[in-house]
Amino acid sequence: MTETLQQAIRAEAARLGFVSCGFARADAANEAGDDLRQWLAAGYHGTMGWMEARADERASPNGLWSEAKSIIALAMSYAPATDPLALAGEGDRGRISAYAQGGDYHKTVKRGLKALARFIVDRAPSELKVFVDTAPVMEKPLAAAAGIGWQGKHTNLLSRTHGNWLFLGIIMTSLEFEPDAPAEEHCGSCTRCIEACPTGAIVAPGRIDARACISYLTIEHSGPIPHQFREAMGNRIYGCDDCLAVCPWNRFAEAAQANRAFLPRAEMAAPRLADLLSLDDASFREMFAGSPIKRIGVNRMIRNCLIAAGNSGDAALRGAVERHIRDEDPVVAEAADWAMERLTGA
Repeated sequence: MTETLQQAIRAEAARLGFVSCGFARADAANEAGDDLRQWLAAGYHGTMGWMEARADERASPNGLWSEAKSIIALAMSYAPATDPLALAGEGDRGRISAYAQGGDYHKTVKRGLKALARFIVDRAPSELKVFVDTAPVMEKPLAAAAGIGWQGKHTNLLSRTHGNWLFLGIIMTSLEFEPDAPAEEHCGSCTRCIEACPTGAIVAPGRIDARACISYLTIEHSGPIPHQFREAMGNRIYGCDDCLAVCPWNRFAEAAQANRAFLPRAEMAAPRLADLLSLDDASFREMFAGSPIKRIGVNRMIRNCLIAAGNSGDAALRGAVERHIRDEDPVVAEAADWAMERLTGA
């Protein structure tokens, strides 16, 4: 494929809001499949059975689509304008991960990918597929193979230009492009992300035990939060930014580069736990319409907020907690009972 087309694709990607665009062969990150199988064998995926069920497809792009010849990896920035750790001491507020405070990134990134796909097909008729986080595709190893960043010790993609505040998208195509050089690793001896993890979930550089990760516990895990992690959760009610926020490479990430669709909504930036604990299903759906948070459902959000309330030391939250002690959902009721015990002496 001509260099001219690749240049045109990079330029169009930038116009569409992508801050990085790189090319790789479809088989460029096949070794990541072996790493995935080792991670699954260790049980680090917890209750995320969907990762195990489609492991063979996830292990390689050609396992998902045999006709793929090249990968186009793309990234959009959601670099926050404020410190994601600023609410750490605000016990009456809930902390929502920076990536989820704005619009649903799946929709925004996929819209850009589809527009870029049309641009490519108009100039070079071909078969292609676009992916954003919901299919069995290993976006981070493929992005590293395409040269747009490397996987840091926290396992997220890191860029010397954009830090680690990046949403990734992948285009698989039947076209053959000249591959870019894979990204070099630039973490060096730094271990800030490992040290910052509240629960010790980063068990080794580049290896996370999801079962201890607050992002997993608050988003993917549907049962009771294990007691050994509850205090460490603090007031985090959806995700955790600690390992990302402390990365020194973020000093190069400019909030001005972030897509406007990812700017925080006012009600997400510093929500009051008392307000969240008053939500029913209808008001939850209304509040989180158009947000990735909507998919966890009201009960999981209430569970998370009850743990945060129990950690707050704020006796004024006892009334908001008490209304959930007899909840029909036993997971919610147990979390309320735990929180009330913690607040009784506050």
